[in-house]
Amino acid sequence: MSQPPKPPIQKPRGLGRGLSALLGDDEVAATVAPAAPVPPPLPDYPSKEVANTYAPNRPPLTLPIGQLKPGKMQPRTSFEGIDLLVESVKEFGLLQPILVRPLRDAADTYEIIAGERRWRAAQKAQLHDVPVVIRSIGDMDALQLGLIENLQRADLTPIDEALGYRKLMDDFSQTQDDLAKTMGRSRPHVANTLRLLDLPASVQEMIRIGQLSAGQGRAMLGLADPAAMAARAVEEKLSVRDVERLAGAEKKKGKGGQGGKAGAKTTKSGDTQALEKRIEEALGLKADLKLRGVGEQSLLTLEIRDYDQLDTVVERLTRR
Repeated sequence: MSQPPKPPIQKPRGLGRGLSALLGDDEVAATVAPAAPVPPPLPDYPSKEVANTYAPNRPPLTLPIGQLKPGKMQPRTSFEGIDLLVESVKEFGLLQPILVRPLRDAADTYEIIAGERRWRAAQKAQLHDVPVVIRSIGDMDALQLGLIENLQRADLTPIDEALGYRKLMDDFSQTQDDLAKTMGRSRPHVANTLRLLDLPASVQEMIRIGQLSAGQGRAMLGLADPAAMAARAVEEKLSVRDVERLAGAEKKKGKGGQGGKAGAKTTKSGDTQALEKRIEEALGLKADLKLRGVGEQSLLTLEIRDYDQLDTVVERLTRR
């Protein structure tokens, strides 16, 4: 009986130098690639969505499930919601291999680099052996591969993503530009994700468990009491725009009590207003242009709602 065609392995774009060789290895790439859309049902082919889609081109190496242990560089802090994957593994087995590296201080023991969620599902499905790909991988590449795997599956929380970025910066001297290139993200995305770590721990936890979105969290940055705003947002079911509006009013009120000049208005010339209009038409954003200092020194302020809009502005401003 003919087998259905295997979906192509999706390799992340913007790889870091250390990952280029690893992701050029098809077996390694298959362990971190996201599940492909399920094709129309064929004879003897799973018709329901299966998260472990990739079978190796050759018979895979297998290891007893007890010889694998969770990875110390794993960016995920939660492995909830794997019931569907467990049922899939029970019915079809573990089709996508797990990427592991040997542990130097423990014989016949391997640390998971990519696929810990699959390993946990295999345990619940009571499998004895699982397919693996074994490679010798350093800590930095292990953390980067873990981030790539989870980000491609879009199930990593913004806080876990930010913590992964922070660890790469603190432990491996990565810059925000390095992270953007390695993860295939924009630099504004990396910067805005890292800013979430400036929130109080209680608010970070609310984002991590899904009570608040990353957009709501960013709107609370700079407030005197972000935790109070977070509690209000959850209780009143406020949208991102609601939080932005309330946070803006609170910040404006705070500035209004300092010095008495906040309410002062200056009349703009027709030329200045015309320039603002041209900028707004070009970028699709509210613009505020103010003359300051000596001569023609000016301050341009753009109202940007989220980092997707910021990405668009950066793209337009840097277009060659």
